[in-house]
Amino acid sequence: MDKDTRLNEWFVPKFGPTGFRVFVGLLFLPYTGMCISFALIGSLLAPQIAWDRAAAIVVIYALGLGVSAHAADSIGSKKIKPWGSYFRKDQLVLLMSVSLAAAYALGAYYIIFHTPSLLVIAIMEGFFLFAYNFEIFDGLFHNNFWFAFSWGALPLLAGFVIQTNSVALVPVVAAVAAGAVSYAEIKMSRPYKDLKRSGHGGPQVQALEMGLKVTSIGTIVCALALLVFRIAFGWAY
Repeated sequence: MDKDTRLNEWFVPKFGPTGFRVFVGLLFLPYTGMCISFALIGSLLAPQIAWDRAAAIVVIYALGLGVSAHAADSIGSKKIKPWGSYFRKDQLVLLMSVSLAAAYALGAYYIIFHTPSLLVIAIMEGFFLFAYNFEIFDGLFHNNFWFAFSWGALPLLAGFVIQTNSVALVPVVAAVAAGAVSYAEIKMSRPYKDLKRSGHGGPQVQALEMGLKVTSIGTIVCALALLVFRIAFGWAY
């Protein structure tokens, strides 16, 4: 099964029952961590931080994109199913629906009572979740650019908007940078997964894997460093 799916990738545990390994792999934890980190960085760029909102945007993206979008990807893949057929379609639909509903319920609370501008990003992210993963409109939005926009730039802006109900130059510039990092990640990820699935090894696979590790883990470390800095020094631009 490992050769025919993504179970041989670096972020999948090499131990435990197959179901456990598939579920952990399904979450794409390093890449989900990137997306969550962008949202957190956006919140941390706000002049004043409401920590409940920072936590909320992390949870929203963990559920909405980390869980729901990856379940949708497993359902909507038109070529090779990334995790085989271990989970039935109805199970994946339930996982996608419940996690997405929870994410939007939490988001709705903040949209209604605190930051109505977040609604714009919520609508856009919902659109891209389905347009990208189910390749609707003949796959028009299933490409590297829209991945980078919806998984990098928008989460960072969402983090700032949930704090301020507005946008500013600094988070916009940071969102462009987040999009560029996400674009680099997906450019490496596509050939890497194809090579791993085909059983190839060698320097090319090792270089791509190292690039993916540096990109994903580096992004998470940057977010945590900024978090510590804001807590310790209360910096604001």
